[in-house]
Amino acid sequence: MNQDIVITEMSFADWNSVREIFIEGIRTANATFRTEAPSWDEWNDDHLTNCRFVAKQNGAVVGWVAFTSISTMRAFSGVVEVSIYIASTAAGIGVGSKLLQHIIDSSEQQQIWTIQAMIFPENIASLNLHKKFGFEEVGTRKQIGRLNGIWRDVVLLERRSNMVGVGVK
Repeated sequence: MNQDIVITEMSFADWNSVREIFIEGIRTANATFRTEAPSWDEWNDDHLTNCRFVAKQNGAVVGWVAFTSISTMRAFSGVVEVSIYIASTAAGIGVGSKLLQHIIDSSEQQQIWTIQAMIFPENIASLNLHKKFGFEEVGTRKQIGRLNGIWRDVVLLERRSNMVGVGVK
């Protein structure tokens, strides 16, 4: 089997595969507070139009990554939250690393200086992936939301660019 992973910009044509991978993440109960996948219109409205990528293996989507804005305030225009999902069939072959590296590189071209991630503490693979790419643990947001009636914590991580938004102190 060809292990070549190709990263491309996400298009509407990728949506059904992206949605299926998202549903797979929902079913783990350790990837998102969502209990149902959104429609394309909802997802499209929630995510920035740039910096949306899919990983393809042999032409099939096996992972995706995208940003949401954390605020409409101008002062935070360069701060985003990252979402990354990998199909279980592609776990452990470097898809997450390729996607995260690609979106980090693209983010700096888009003048994004801080990427944050909120990850369930039980999602060790995601925590390790983000830390591998320079995300630092800021803290734990205790019982920040309920999932299936259970209060859940999330670990807040962030990665600050060394190139964008670097100011004089």
